[in-house]
Amino acid sequence: MPSLTPPDECRSMTELRAQIDRLDRQLISLLVDRAGYIDRAAQLKPEEGLPARIPERVEEVVRNVRATALDAGLDPELAEQLWRVLIDWSIDREARVIGAE
Repeated sequence: MPSLTPPDECRSMTELRAQIDRLDRQLISLLVDRAGYIDRAAQLKPEEGLPARIPERVEEVVRNVRATALDAGLDPELAEQLWRVLIDWSIDREARVIGAE
């Protein structure tokens, strides 16, 4: 996939929106990849005697995301809010599989 046009090089809202749409497709693709790892975690956790929710790991992920966001120039509060939703979704996904075993 060709690289995105930088925001300051977009000459119209149509062009800008097209770039946002391309970026959204890339983000969805990355979330699909992440979900694959969550599915694998749901297989591995029972083998290792681990529950779906591990509070220490949740907070570790949030700390990492906040630091990464800050370093990248993104509001860490926004990153935390987004990731907490993603983490809760992931844990629910794992719990459905783990609970079924």
